[in-house]
Amino acid sequence: MTALVIAEHDHTALHSATLNAITAATQTAATVHVLVAGQHAQAVAHAAAQVAGVAQVLHADGPAHAHQLVENLAAQVVALVTAHTQQSGATRYTHIVCPATAAGKALAPRVAALLDVAQVSEVTRVVAPDTFERPIYAGNAIATVHSSDALCVLTVRGTAFAPAAASGGTANVVAIAPVADSGRSRFVSRALSRSERPELTSAKVVVSGGRALGSAEQFQAVLAPLADKLGAALGASRAAVDAGYAANDLQVGQTGKIVAPQLYVACGISGAIQHLAGMKDAKVDVAINKDPEAPIFQLADVGLEADLFAAVPALAAQL
Repeated sequence: MTALVIAEHDHTALHSATLNAITAATQTAATVHVLVAGQHAQAVAHAAAQVAGVAQVLHADGPAHAHQLVENLAAQVVALVTAHTQQSGATRYTHIVCPATAAGKALAPRVAALLDVAQVSEVTRVVAPDTFERPIYAGNAIATVHSSDALCVLTVRGTAFAPAAASGGTANVVAIAPVADSGRSRFVSRALSRSERPELTSAKVVVSGGRALGSAEQFQAVLAPLADKLGAALGASRAAVDAGYAANDLQVGQTGKIVAPQLYVACGISGAIQHLAGMKDAKVDVAINKDPEAPIFQLADVGLEADLFAAVPALAAQL
């Protein structure tokens, strides 16, 4: 059995979510290949070849992958699978594994549909090569899913798998022909947000705020000093994002980002079930809320019933 991991990268470096996906792939199949599709992304391909557990890196380099349009990437994956099947009559890959990121969630359904197989989403545990666990009902129940397809298309939750070692591997890099631009979509523009803080999904400490902060200005003024003292990433509840207090990419929850830091500090967050689904795997949960009935206290390891506008600045001052 061979698994194909779809690498996420920025043409210069491999994204950390790919390392988690590689670990998951090693639990599904004896052999792991990694697909690096990009333009002038040789450095990424060589970095992937050094990851422990990777047997081969397939490098598709061409203009169609310059902006990593998901339609072109899906066509590349399907071309890899179907070309070998047509030649030998056997399926080359038994598993296609994508990180459960925004990019992976956009790619996997397209690949599964084009190959006419089912997709298993948000895998948190590999029970057997054809059997997986995934959360349902906002994480309140775990479903065990068995796939009868010869090819399993998976998205894996990075927080559930340790990252593979980025060094120690000796895989060879094989250049493959890139697909032509499908013309189904076109790149218009990219707006990047830059921050000196850690990336939310990989941060060891996360400080999150809710709608109780009252405004975007208060969100930054109250939470930023604490986050800076802790070296933490900033997060937000969906209510705070919907109210315009925080950017969409800071949203933690079922419809946002899934985090599993060593420490999660929830400030003015009531604890809606959708938010809890995104942070319940944190090692230590700290809740600051003036409402003693807030559901967040049922999950918190440490709870402080207090006005966040007084408690958070006081906590930052003590650090």
